[in-house]
Amino acid sequence: MFENLSDKLQNTLSKLRGKGKLTEKDIDVAMKEVKMSLLEADVNYKVVKLFINNVKERALGAKVMESLTPGQQVVKIVHEELIKIMGQGESSLKINSNGITCFMMCGLQGAGKTTAAGKLAKKLKKDGKSPLLVACDIYRPAAIKQLQVVGESVDVPVFEMGDKTPPVKIVKEAIKHAMKNGNDIVLIDTAGRLHIDDQLMDELVQIKQAVNPDEILLLLDAMTGQDAIKVAETFNQYLDITGVILTKVDGDARGGAVLSIRNVVDRPIKFLSVGEKMDQLETFHPNRMASRILGMGDVLSIIEKAQDAFDEKQAIELQKKLKAQDFNLEDFLAQLQQMKNMGPLDELLEMIPGIGGNKKLKGLKVDEKEFVYIEAIIQSMTKKERLNPSIIKGSRRKRIAAGSGTSVQKVNQLLKQYDEMRKMIKKFSSMGTGKKKGLGGMGSFRMPF
Repeated sequence: MFENLSDKLQNTLSKLRGKGKLTEKDIDVAMKEVKMSLLEADVNYKVVKLFINNVKERALGAKVMESLTPGQQVVKIVHEELIKIMGQGESSLKINSNGITCFMMCGLQGAGKTTAAGKLAKKLKKDGKSPLLVACDIYRPAAIKQLQVVGESVDVPVFEMGDKTPPVKIVKEAIKHAMKNGNDIVLIDTAGRLHIDDQLMDELVQIKQAVNPDEILLLLDAMTGQDAIKVAETFNQYLDITGVILTKVDGDARGGAVLSIRNVVDRPIKFLSVGEKMDQLETFHPNRMASRILGMGDVLSIIEKAQDAFDEKQAIELQKKLKAQDFNLEDFLAQLQQMKNMGPLDELLEMIPGIGGNKKLKGLKVDEKEFVYIEAIIQSMTKKERLNPSIIKGSRRKRIAAGSGTSVQKVNQLLKQYDEMRKMIKKFSSMGTGKKKGLGGMGSFRMPF
């Protein structure tokens, strides 16, 4: 989403980093470049103006100008001001501990409300909640069916009363149904329109008055840029929204909405919908986003992805194997399959400090076929070969290549990758086991790769 903006900001700030002394002219030139980069990324003009003024005022202070590393100080200021315009800290969902929590999902047609409702339901279910999806879009053809398909895919029940019952009555009955069936979260999928009109807003206001939702979440398409800000202003005016979920951020969006929303409507971005899969809903962390934009990496997100993707029991077993020098090709295959669950490699690399800004790695993609080849090669080995790869010599390599439909070269390549991975895992496993040791304070849990 921020690729172009990120490149431009990093290029501009790298010119400052190398300077032992900064002048006011240096700051002016850099801020003009930053300003243009933000405007080209479709960031709201008022937000850009405020951001530049704040950075400039702080950068020209004596503390920075007289510093031994003024360039680094300016980068630090830009990072802090980026966090400030996106909101300090993550904004969690308001959960009613004494009864049913009601979330109202609203937005224009095509913003991805139904899919996002399913993703949020899945996330809440994972957190131990019992969500109920409510079909209140009675106008769009097949809207109810779409929600049912989504609900089935995340194993969450859907409450519907057809397309003839008024939405206000549907939500009232849904709350009764939730109370009877032990659902503690009600997610209302409301109707959208291609544009904002009085009929749509009146209906949403009536739903709000009927159930007094704990959260009114506005779904915004990140691809619409400045239009997303206008939509947010209007919905907030009518409904007093509590937060925003930005969808389609994995598309070719310039990112302006992410940097503008908080400042323009004074409402937090709570989640980012980052792909089509039902588990691709990320909690929005302004500090992590700012670090990624400036190429500083995002280690905490990598750790969270690892904790979600890797089985802790397998990780503990792996540690035992490593201590016994017993990491074999079956373990190798299991680790690769779990790494695959963490998401595309290019996205992970962008989160690693010092690597995200490496232009040589831009656009790096991993061919999914490679995983198929690896599985085929390992499965073509005997049990003895998988447990003791050192015995795989010339004739065995030829047999494995023929059995897997690949080549001896691919078998050699796999064995080399296995050997490198074994060394790397050994290195990680040798890190401490205390809370402050190891990777990012993960405690006893280790990233098994």
